[in-house]
Amino acid sequence: MTDTRRTIRAHVQSNAGIHFNELVRESEFAPGQIQYHVRRLLDEDDLVREEFYGRTHYYPPEYDEWERAALALFRRETSRDIVVYLIGDEPAAPRAVADALDIARSTLEYHLDRLVERGIVEKRYDDRNRVTLELAAPDRTGELLSEVEPTVPDRLVDRFTRLIDDLLEDASGSESA
Repeated sequence: MTDTRRTIRAHVQSNAGIHFNELVRESEFAPGQIQYHVRRLLDEDDLVREEFYGRTHYYPPEYDEWERAALALFRRETSRDIVVYLIGDEPAAPRAVADALDIARSTLEYHLDRLVERGIVEKRYDDRNRVTLELAAPDRTGELLSEVEPTVPDRLVDRFTRLIDDLLEDASGSESA
């Protein structure tokens, strides 16, 4: 195995769930070089590639499907914030989570849909159809959460979404006043 390939593999191993653009930004290699060596690493089963929500993520082979999806979601600041909140305050009502994180309910629901779809968060309904949120596997989730930190570009996307939500909320609030 070449030094370049070894370096790329080591970077993915220490940054499980890294997406291609981030790998290019953090690397000293050209995008074409990375593509070439990643392809070889995939062929040799030294890496696993998964598509989540429009992005290609790379993982060491020891992560299972649930872990790969969770790590991809934890790279988003808002999804991560929701999970961190639930670790400390579950079970919780969606309104409590949205208020605590200062996000619109629509933003919360967008991220919850993905977290529920991947089995990270569970929605429970009581006899009056009120929703309570809980982590599906708190211990396993906590361990994975510590392995990844959202990148600056991912934070910017989430913060831009929050800004737009705030502007839309202010605009709708001023119209009804």
